[in-house]
Amino acid sequence: MEFSLKHKICFLCIMVLLPALCTSQDTFTCSRATYYGSPDCYGTPTGACGYGEYGRTVNDGQVTAVARLYRNGTGCGACYQVRCREPQHCSSDGVNAVVTDYGEGDRTDFIFSQRAYAKLASNPAAAERLFAYGVVEIEYRRIPCRYSGRANLVLKVHEHSKYPEYLAIVIQYVAGQNDIISVELWQEDYKQWRAMRRADGAVFDTPNPPSGSLNVRFQVSGSAGVKFVQANQAIPGDWKAGVSYETDIQLN
Repeated sequence: MEFSLKHKICFLCIMVLLPALCTSQDTFTCSRATYYGSPDCYGTPTGACGYGEYGRTVNDGQVTAVARLYRNGTGCGACYQVRCREPQHCSSDGVNAVVTDYGEGDRTDFIFSQRAYAKLASNPAAAERLFAYGVVEIEYRRIPCRYSGRANLVLKVHEHSKYPEYLAIVIQYVAGQNDIISVELWQEDYKQWRAMRRADGAVFDTPNPPSGSLNVRFQVSGSAGVKFVQANQAIPGDWKAGVSYETDIQLN
């Protein structure tokens, strides 16, 4: 009877402590992950974040769709370190993936491109096993984004923009652990900032944008709190659909 009681107490302690072990601001959160197919194992250019081709190839195609972490589009561009939890098949580092899409699975927080999902494994044979599973237990944490060869925030004029009546911009290469909360354009004739609408996850738009070179202001939420950062003359007055413009903003 005493032996049984001890085991019951131990089991209760494990059940109480398990959420704390799996969830901590400085460590990892437990969840599940799966993957989606594509012809070349990269991401999809039609993701809900609105990135287009950038969403397919950024981070060497190691990208993911999320549901709970999407946060009405604010979560687009966030980076996460994800490790699966089977030591015999999983690498110790896992994968560092960029959020480019929205997607819901079977109690999953991540739906990876095949390139990202394969990075969870310790070797090619283990990767085959993980693909056969379809869904794996994982742990994840948010990490700062780092882009090789890219230090500055980039604004791409969306292909659906129509000069000069309609402007939509896609925000790319958000470094560090930062979220873009809002975007505003300076309206010189009214001497005030004019808010853009979040059309898709990382896409902000406005009809009848101000003429001339555009000053753009971003509300950024990060480890240092919420702040505004401004890029003067970030977009030229003769902007063109499909063209990317690099700002002088460096987020870290």
